Order: sequence, then structure tokens, then C-alpha cells
Amino acid sequence: MSLINKLENLRAYFDSGATLSADFRIAQLKKLKQSILLHEENLYQALYNDLKKSKEETWVTETGMVISELNTALRKLKSWMRPEKVRTNLLNLPSKSIIIREPLGVVLIIGPWNYPFQLLINPLIGAIAAGNCVVLKPSEFAPATDAVMKKIIEEIFPKEYILYAQGEGQQIIPEMMGAFRFDHVFYTGSTAVGKIIYKMAAEKIVPVTLELGGKSPCVVAADANIKIAAKRIAMTKFSNAGQMCVAPDYVLVHQSIKQKFVDALKETIKEFFGEKPEESYNYGKMINEKQFDRVVKYLSEGTNIIGGRTDRASLFIEPCLLDNVATDAVVMQDEIFGPVLPILTFSEMDEAKSVINKHPNPLAFYIYTTSNAGAKLWLQNISAGGACINNSSWHLTNHHLPFGGRGFSGTGNYHGKYSFETFSHKKAVMQTPNWFDPAIKYPPFKGKLKMFKRIIK
Repeated sequence: MSLINKLENLRAYFDSGATLSADFRIAQLKKLKQSILLHEENLYQALYNDLKKSKEETWVTETGMVISELNTALRKLKSWMRPEKVRTNLLNLPSKSIIIREPLGVVLIIGPWNYPFQLLINPLIGAIAAGNCVVLKPSEFAPATDAVMKKIIEEIFPKEYILYAQGEGQQIIPEMMGAFRFDHVFYTGSTAVGKIIYKMAAEKIVPVTLELGGKSPCVVAADANIKIAAKRIAMTKFSNAGQMCVAPDYVLVHQSIKQKFVDALKETIKEFFGEKPEESYNYGKMINEKQFDRVVKYLSEGTNIIGGRTDRASLFIEPCLLDNVATDAVVMQDEIFGPVLPILTFSEMDEAKSVINKHPNPLAFYIYTTSNAGAKLWLQNISAGGACINNSSWHLTNHHLPFGGRGFSGTGNYHGKYSFETFSHKKAVMQTPNWFDPAIKYPPFKGKLKMFKRIIK
């Protein structure tokens, strides 16, 4: 069967109304959860093969996050689907007004390779919960995980409901988007590819959610708890070998505490990963040679404070701190997406802002300070998709918070109820009774202006 026929089958299945009831959606979410747990060990092995992730890291950042999202959706779905009562203005009284969430239709979800399971399946949960039919396009660059996800999906879902579409993204995505009008496209990946997706969607007026990246800055103020800052920054910067969209991309540390902070970071890195991170259970690898070669080039753009050893055969890059980095260096222009952390200094907020504003609206912003007033001032001055105070990256694990970017770091958001909202249309409904039908509402209108001004304010 041709791809276009498969896509048309999804449209026909959606049009049949099969996905509309809460009972149907809950049943599908339960099946998905059971299938994931059945293949849990296979996912551990696959993610180790693709990215050298430990079981613990896989649970926290991949499978566990997905199970948590599933549990939340199963618990809350009926309340999310309930019509929302809203007030009616004076002009329309005694009408009643509600908002109904209805599914969008057939949606396309495109996943990346850095968290290949979580970043494909989490949006799927929202799409199922909202009552849609879905095309899933996994990354071809994480083949082991791709193979397991294919089993998870195809063992439980018919292809006319959830279609798992493998293949090279640059070929299959334009083919699908050119031949078929999706009702929504959800893309997670680079800004460069996001622009291409956005352009293709715009040609058919298809709404999009773009979860991109950017240069997420991390500010360490003069009054920061240096030991805590070093641990929390190193934890997320070097998780998954730095291949995380919300990892701190660079640090701006107050010049008065730079040396103490650098010393704390060096000590922390050795504590986390040992003298030989390549042998560490807790440290991953680059996804492929292309990404390895790209990141290795950054190592020559500053002074290596610590780390920087590499081995192309094993796709290993040692955690590296870079000093003496020029703000116009390539490493300060690109999203690093690897275990290289430039350390810059500042003395005044305006100095730090001038560096950050070279790449405005990052996906995330992190501020380490013991001053509540100081944290508030930084948040007011730095726009970002999300932020943490005295933490890095972990805001994305809280499904009560919307996760997403702004500007070049993306558009739209998801997680928890926000995923359900992303894949739903809010239909405004007003019901008007017949027993009250004042003549003022109808022509002729001459002489009624004064009354209109009293009613419509």
C-alpha cells in the first residue's frame, strides 16, 4: 500500500468517530503503558547501544518520564475532556457559554535522536489523549531504539490509527507533507530543520509546535552557592554527553568567584565520572561520527581547563571546560549539543545581557543566586522559553509546567495537560434560549445607539 493511501486511511478512521470517546482514549493509553513496560529491558539495551545511557539515566530521562506522563493522562483525562463553563457577557444574556476541547484530526509527530524514546512518545500521549490519529516519524539516527519503538507501537495499534513511519527524514517528511494535509505537525529538533518544517506547513496553513534549541545561558551570580551550582550545572550539562536541548550551553560567572567556581566544577566532574569518563557507567557517548566531528572542532576555540580527550572509534569526548573563549567564536554561535562548556565572566548584569542578547529567546535560562530579589531581576531581564532558579534543566520533568520555547527556540508547548491542549481545538459554544427574545436585537436599529452603548461597554 502506498504511503498516501496509508495517510488517507488515517483520515477515514478519524472521520469514523472511533477516537472520540473517553473510554477509547483511556484504553489506548493503557495499552501503550503495558507495551512499554513489556519492552522495558529492550529499551534499556537499545538506548545503551545508541547513546551509552545507563538504566538509571534511561528511566529518569526517557522511560520513567513517559510512564509518569501516561499515569497523569490516565488519571486526569476525563476532567480534561469535560466542557469548561465560562461567563457570558451582558449582551448575550441569558445564554450559556462553554468551551469544548475537540481533537484536531490526523497529526504528525517528528522525534529527534538525543532522547529518541521520550521525545517521540510523550507528544504521542497528548495526541492520543486528545482523540487524534497519529503519524509517528522517529529519528533514523538512533536505530536500536527505533526498532524497539516500532514493536511497541505496531504490536498494539492498527496502522489506520497510529502509523509508524520509518525512513530518512529528509525524504519521507517532505513526501508526507507534500501529499497530505495534516491537522498539526509537532517537531522536536534543530532550529535549521525546524525552519524547513515550518515552511512546508505554512504552504498548507498547517499549525505547528516546534520544540527547537538554542544557546541556553547559565548565570552564576557573585552570591551563588558555588558547590551546589557546580553540581547542578555539571549534572545536566554532561548528562547524555551534553546532547540535551536544555543543557546549559555556556556559563556566565561573576568574575569575583570565577576561580572558586571553576575549581568546584573540576572537582565535581571527577567526582561524577572519575579520572577516565570513557570507562564510567554514568557517562555516555556521541550519537554518531558526524556529531562527534562537529563537537571536536569546538575544543580548539579556547583553553582547556579540564578534559577534551577524544576517541573517534568509541565516539567519546571527555567533559571539557573552555576558558578564554571569544564571544564571536563559532562555539559561541552554534548550539554546542555536546560535552563542552565555555566559561565566561561578567561584572555587571548589563555585561552579561549583552552576551545573552546575541542569541535572544533561548529555550532555557538558568540563574544561580541566593537572593530572591536578584533572581527576580534576572528573570525580568532575560526572556526565555523556561527558566530555573538554582537549578538547570529539571523544569522539563515537571508535567505541571508547560515546556516549550519562544522565538528561534520554538513555538508552542506541551507536557501533562499542556500536551492535551496542544493537540486539541478549543471550540467556543454559546447556547441561547428561546423564551427571551428582545426586539432591541433586531432591525430597525435607528434610535437604539444609546441603549447599545449602555449594554456594550
